[in-house]
Amino acid sequence: MDSAQFRSAAHAAIDEIINYYDTIGERRVVSEVEPGYLKRLLPDGPPQEGEAWEDIQKDIEAKIMPGLTHWQHPNFMAWFPASSTYPGMLGELYSSAFTAAAFNWLCSPAITELETIVLDWLAKLLNLPPSFLSSGEGGGVIQGSASEAVVTVMVAARDRYLRESTAHLEGAEREKAIDEKRGRLVALGSEMAHSCTQKGALITGTKFRAIPAELEDNFGLTGKNFRKVVDQCRLEGLEPFYLTASLGTTATCAVDNLGEIAEVLRENPAIWIHVDAAYAGAALVCEEYHHLTHNIDAFDSFDMNMHKWLLTNFDASCLFVKRRRYLIDALSITPSYLRNEFSDSGLVTDYRDWQIPLGRRFRALKIWFVMRTYGIGGLKNHIRYTVELGELFCSMVQSRPDLFKLFAPPAFALTVFNVIPHSKSPAVAQPNQAREAYTNSFTPDAASQALIDSNILTKRVYEAVNSRAEIFITSVVVKGTYVIRLVSANPKAEEKYVRRAFEILVATAEEVRGIQVGGEAHARKD
Repeated sequence: MDSAQFRSAAHAAIDEIINYYDTIGERRVVSEVEPGYLKRLLPDGPPQEGEAWEDIQKDIEAKIMPGLTHWQHPNFMAWFPASSTYPGMLGELYSSAFTAAAFNWLCSPAITELETIVLDWLAKLLNLPPSFLSSGEGGGVIQGSASEAVVTVMVAARDRYLRESTAHLEGAEREKAIDEKRGRLVALGSEMAHSCTQKGALITGTKFRAIPAELEDNFGLTGKNFRKVVDQCRLEGLEPFYLTASLGTTATCAVDNLGEIAEVLRENPAIWIHVDAAYAGAALVCEEYHHLTHNIDAFDSFDMNMHKWLLTNFDASCLFVKRRRYLIDALSITPSYLRNEFSDSGLVTDYRDWQIPLGRRFRALKIWFVMRTYGIGGLKNHIRYTVELGELFCSMVQSRPDLFKLFAPPAFALTVFNVIPHSKSPAVAQPNQAREAYTNSFTPDAASQALIDSNILTKRVYEAVNSRAEIFITSVVVKGTYVIRLVSANPKAEEKYVRRAFEILVATAEEVRGIQVGGEAHARKD
């Protein structure tokens, strides 16, 4: 493909992308293909001779589109959003044109320096403490995902703990002590923390222990439970070295009690505290959420994904550390072929020492484009608008207490709820003593039976809604309760779609509940 052909192909591709976004609401939000569909459509290998772009492009709609779930669809209300915007796309286009491995400053100075600058901008915008800026001992680095960030800082935490806890020893004696300690290291995380903490422990070769999070604490980790597990680990001969604290859990967007965790840390300064704010951290651009950063200075690292809620295309996970030397000490290896006068001088940043891989892409460019295109005001407006949509949906759920029940307080545009079974069914002609007993709390198993009924009903409603595919939502089981999660926060989100989603849920819940009650009545009659 020469430059003239590229110009023609690029224009055609951009026109198709624009049309896709302009008409995305007309598509089915969830793919309905069967596993292995694409293998049946494609040949066994690439063509012997090159094909014209026009023929290749046709296969996007014919073969690829049927297998896509449309995350930018206004009716995509599942998981958390994965934002995509035109400025971000342009950043990716230029990044592809400027392709460089970018493992050190010399590879392309602009790639490194722009990343440092835009992450300092972001740190200030998120109200992070000055200690996380590059002008001090800290700084930011773009990772591929929040999970990658967790693994990266867990490696640094492990090495810091082993190094500092054996600093009084030397030589073979120190090596022996480090080897012995490795088998006793344990990483901690709330039972509501993302599974990447447990995966990080597997990768770093350490143990993992989950800390309970209770309903009465809105599923946030408390200092009391943190301290209890730390003490229990030590009684068992284990050595806690790391904790993931969550600012917005996956299930309910709960926020751990960061103030209490900071107090426990003062008693246990060797534990590395990482704040995982993958989704909810975007809200920190708004002043009304700045109180959540008051204790961040006590911790070692913080990560949020611009590619979730902050209008930037995947991947753009922004990791900030208070002391970059811990990353560099753990991850820096400099063979002769990577040495150069600039790196050796210590006057430049080599981001290969801040991450697991060696090479890296020019991801700062899309962040720069997004920040400049939307401005601080535009970023705030997007967060506040989608939070308002979340509050609207929550209010509608609360308007039907006969049908729905909030499971957790609404947070960061997310609503988590379940469906309420009929307590007394008008369809049941004859009384049933056993049923009347538990629905009126006359028996010890009343609560557990009601939970079973609610779980079954909520699951059926969830499955019915998604099978019809007008909207796409997700579910989760939290401490034995089956709940539905709904969040509408991508750039296409609008009030009319949220209202329609509620209508669908109401109609489906009433339909499924009616079928369930009818089935129970029929069974009793038989």
